[in-house]
Amino acid sequence: MTKMLSNIRVLDLSRILAGPWATQNLADLGAEVIKVERPGSGDDTRHMGPPFLHTAATNEPGDAAYFMCCNRGKQSVTIDFSKPEGQALVRDLAADADVLVENYKVGALKKYGLDYASLRELNPGLVYCSVTGFGQTGPYKDRAGYDFLIQGMGGLMSVTGERDGLPGGGPQRVGVAVADILTGMYATVAILAALRHRDQGGGGQHIDISLLDCMVGSLVNQGMNYLTSGVAPVRMGTGHPNIAPYQVYPARDGHIILTIGNDTQFQRFCNAIGQPDFAEDPRFRTIRDRVANRAAMNQRLEAITRTRGVEEWVKLLEEAQVPCGPINTIDRVFNDPQVIERGMRLDLDHPLYGRVPGINNPIRFSETPLNLTEAPPVLGQHTHQVLSGLGLSDDEFAKLQQAGIV
Repeated sequence: MTKMLSNIRVLDLSRILAGPWATQNLADLGAEVIKVERPGSGDDTRHMGPPFLHTAATNEPGDAAYFMCCNRGKQSVTIDFSKPEGQALVRDLAADADVLVENYKVGALKKYGLDYASLRELNPGLVYCSVTGFGQTGPYKDRAGYDFLIQGMGGLMSVTGERDGLPGGGPQRVGVAVADILTGMYATVAILAALRHRDQGGGGQHIDISLLDCMVGSLVNQGMNYLTSGVAPVRMGTGHPNIAPYQVYPARDGHIILTIGNDTQFQRFCNAIGQPDFAEDPRFRTIRDRVANRAAMNQRLEAITRTRGVEEWVKLLEEAQVPCGPINTIDRVFNDPQVIERGMRLDLDHPLYGRVPGINNPIRFSETPLNLTEAPPVLGQHTHQVLSGLGLSDDEFAKLQQAGIV
């Protein structure tokens, strides 16, 4: 079956996570993605471990799991483009590409002739996506940006974590690199829109994607709460600023999450726990009332939730159609029957590591299933193959290899 982006070629000059997440999305959708890496070392994430994968033949440690999470389905080509010969090779690849993704500092690729203005001369239809910490303009444009830093500067950490003054209080980083992932997703959307624009006759263009912009753009209700009221939101632990009860509650043997999103659900919840009068209490009758009287509500609820175990509560409340659930550790996530049924674990054949695990793409198409089959590449695995496609002879390739260019 022809994949949706099978006619699209992507030149990936990005490293770490935000850029590679975007290009992995494009690869999953069927694009040919050529990942250019440094000879000898490659993408930084190949070394960000443990854990590392181990070769099937010798059990030697190889690439880090980090690299494997965001480089599925790509071709790895090693080119040193700090040298003129390497720059020429990358320009040749860019001349035949539909998309280029890079995450170098602002202006860093200009000295190599690999900036947008230079490559537009070669390929007017090129969609060129630059991913940086702070964008191509503004007083911070020359700063390096990392997910952790952006979570802090972009406001997310100010509303993540337990309230000040309580045990464990203080700002917390989200446990996965959400600023990078959100940036990669915004970049994917922007690239697809720019390709559509190009195919309608509008030509290529430069996309400026910033981690900070994407983090601020993802503040959603918390950002609007501030812009509407003028009051900056604060950390609330697991509580929600606009809905209640919508947080973690103690059970007899652990914790349970209640996500009661409307008044009808709250009535069903009160009936299920044997407290029908709770729903009629004027302090708790509506969402607005419950948010205003959250402390009193929680004091009463916690006394009740402590009386049963997590599994008991889940069974009881699911039967009553009240949204709830446990807090799963990641091992339990991948053993959850729903996650298993949806195929969210993906195992692929790798030339060095044998059968390797991965996390599947969550997109489900009715007519064009993704059918992912290619594991993340070995460093330089496709260098000869891709450069031969440029017309490079074996002798020319050997000379570049001897010079350390490839």
